[in-house]
Order: sequence, then C-alpha cells, then structure tokens
Amino acid sequence: MNPRTELTTAAGPAGALVCALDVPGDGVNARGLAVVCHPHPLHGGTMNNKVVQTLARAFVQRGWRSVRFDFRGVGESEGHWDGGVGEVEDALAVVRAFRQPGQPLALAGFSFGGYVASQVAARLAGQAPAERLVLVGPAVQNFAVAPLPAGSLVVHGEADEVVPLSAVLDWARPQAQPVVVVPGTGHFFHGQLPLLKSLVLGALATQPD
Repeated sequence: MNPRTELTTAAGPAGALVCALDVPGDGVNARGLAVVCHPHPLHGGTMNNKVVQTLARAFVQRGWRSVRFDFRGVGESEGHWDGGVGEVEDALAVVRAFRQPGQPLALAGFSFGGYVASQVAARLAGQAPAERLVLVGPAVQNFAVAPLPAGSLVVHGEADEVVPLSAVLDWARPQAQPVVVVPGTGHFFHGQLPLLKSLVLGALATQPD
C-alpha cells in the first residue's frame, strides 16, 4: 500500500466500511472523486486486490482523489455478504461520504466490482451522474451489469478463465459498447498490470463527451 494512503471509514447501511483514500501530489487540485470497487467478497476480493490498486493509481496519476473500500463483511468492514444488493448500497454510501457537492465522479470496478460500479452509475444517472466509468473483467455472467453511458472504458482479457470474453461481447453488443481486449491475458491480468494502467491512463487523458 502507498505510504501516503489514508485509511478511514465511511458509514454504510450495514455498519462501518473501511476505506483507503489516495490523493494527487502536493499542490495538485483534484479533478474529482474516483470510487473503485473490488472483486467478489466470497472469492477473496478485497480493496487491496492488485487490479483494484492499479485502477486507483491510474486515477491518482490523472489527478483524481481515489477511494477504495472493503464491502460489508470483508476485512474490518461491518456487516455480511448480501448477494450483490447490499454491496451496491455500500458503494453508494461511499460516494455520499466522499463526494463533495458538484464534484465530478468516476466509478471503476474489477469483476464483481464492475457490476457494482455499473449499478451505482445507473442509480446516479438521473441526479448526479458519473463522468467516468471504467470496468475491468466485468462479471456479466452472474450479475446484472447495467448498460454503460457513452465514453465508458471496458477492458477484458482474451483468455479470461472466470468471465469468458464471449459473454462480455454478448453483453456489450446490444449497447454497442466497445471492449478493449488484451490478447492472451487471463482474468487477473497477471504480468499485464502496467499495460492495464496505461490503457486507463489513456482513456482518462481524453475529455468526456
């Protein structure tokens, strides 16, 4: 973990949620808040997952405040697994806790976290929509990953052994959502985290539509 990372908590609907806050360097005015969601809590997912940390670092490098957090029942976060329903509420609580009024919001997630990020974006679309959305290896087979707004980034490994690429393409096709495919890469992007970070940095360097 970055030695400058601040560990804190947010009040969630099932109890306190442990959060890790990273900010841009001294003297840099943050462009907005990025909330990053981790993989499946019952399969070892935590906010310290390497893909999640890579996403957080990319946002910070592009000038965003980044918040990772453990879903209910993970690590020291209070509560119990809620099948994905309560976990969406957890993420919404983190957004409310850290987003300043009128501040641009980005949402990102890996695997199960991609499902959560998409659902949070859908919930906020009519009131205070997210400006950026980044999904990596979204768990489209087991969870209802919501359609994404234009300009969203989806990255998937060609050799993903958890969520087949074909399933992601079937989900993306009706909404004409582009998918960036990393050749020969599995679900956890082993050996490809620098490439993943560069893809996210490239997407964040452009202005949203």
